[in-house]
Amino acid sequence: MSARGARPTITPMPALGSPPPAPRRRLVLASQSPARLGLLRQAGLDPEVIVSGVDEEAISAPTPGELALVLAEAKAAVVAAREDAKGALVVGCDSVLDLDGVAYGKPADAEEAAARWKAMRGRTGVLRTGHCVIDTGSGARASVTASTAVRFGTPDDAEIAAYVASGEPLYVAGAFTLDGRSAPFVDGIEGDHGNVLGLSLPTLRTLLRELGVGITELWKD
Repeated sequence: MSARGARPTITPMPALGSPPPAPRRRLVLASQSPARLGLLRQAGLDPEVIVSGVDEEAISAPTPGELALVLAEAKAAVVAAREDAKGALVVGCDSVLDLDGVAYGKPADAEEAAARWKAMRGRTGVLRTGHCVIDTGSGARASVTASTAVRFGTPDDAEIAAYVASGEPLYVAGAFTLDGRSAPFVDGIEGDHGNVLGLSLPTLRTLLRELGVGITELWKD
């Protein structure tokens, strides 16, 4: 074949390599709650824990929902200002039980826990959890309160006394939890189960999206 009719030789360009994946953002939980940490880990996240040390008794707000939010924002802000949280996404949460418009956190002692349960049994309260996420890299933040209705059962006085003696109600907001010994005394809920445990994962996803972060970007390898 003549040179005139020869096909031109095409040298393929070397394939461009895929850009390296962006490093996973650090996620910091501004809470010492084992339940919140457990929820995040079950969702594929691997947060560091930095306790805020916020004095909850020194903070007040007009309504239970506002109180939960103010406390969550305060905890997140304190941790976000720390040098060891630099560049991280900081998550702050706080929960209170709203019963007749009054906010109840952890009971001060066994006597208060028993009185609380006698007042709650057979009634419906609302567990309100404030959520705040701060991007320490940009300074942007997003926050909201999530609410879940809780229908309490009717434990008798002996059951309440036994539960209080276990010590569990002294360590949880509202003197009850869904993943412990009080679970048989809760007839049902309306809303997010995780919110009652202290952190709503759907709410967290929404707040992260407001900050331009997808929750799947934070999944551990």
